[in-house]
Amino acid sequence: MILAIDTCLGAAAVAVIDGERVLASLSEPMMRGHQERLGVIAGQAMAQAGIPFSALTRIGVTIGPGSFTGLRVGLAFAKGLGVALDIPCVGVGSLAALAVSGGGGFTVAAVDARKDQLYVQIFDGPTALMASDVLPVETVAARMLELHGGQPVSIVGSGAPLLDGVIAGARLIALAAPDPVAVARLAAVGPLVPPRPLYLRPPYANMAAV
Repeated sequence: MILAIDTCLGAAAVAVIDGERVLASLSEPMMRGHQERLGVIAGQAMAQAGIPFSALTRIGVTIGPGSFTGLRVGLAFAKGLGVALDIPCVGVGSLAALAVSGGGGFTVAAVDARKDQLYVQIFDGPTALMASDVLPVETVAARMLELHGGQPVSIVGSGAPLLDGVIAGARLIALAAPDPVAVARLAAVGPLVPPRPLYLRPPYANMAAV
């Protein structure tokens, strides 16, 4: 059983899965205040799933990019719970989780990083075509055209509207945060490596951008 946690972007979200079964999924939109709500939401999700915390076998948590404060809240909670339960804690990239939330295929995961920049990663199905990066909008547009092979395109995340029209017919999915079930699915297959925050800007810049 896996508990997934996301506080990197525009929500505090938790999901519980058992193999392919989704036992619980809760998400509250928010840009601040994750630390006050995360424990409550996690408890509600476990109650909805009908299992005790001791039944968990793994925890997944988004590691960024995103809000410096938010991702630290999620990481601290997930790591602490993992230590208390003596189970592995797995990091999941927020852009990878956004891409899975969009349904797969050629997917551009794009988060508005302010100042005409985007946190971005491009995928072809489960394969990442580039590493997570922070780039000017026009550079992202050029990268999309460079990597696109003519297949249908999805652009997922808060930065999707900034890329409207780059590729004709692209589907825009302006999610504020990934589906926590997508985080759980990625955590289920992720390597058992202790999670570390993924900062694409210095922490002070992330805090200023929130």
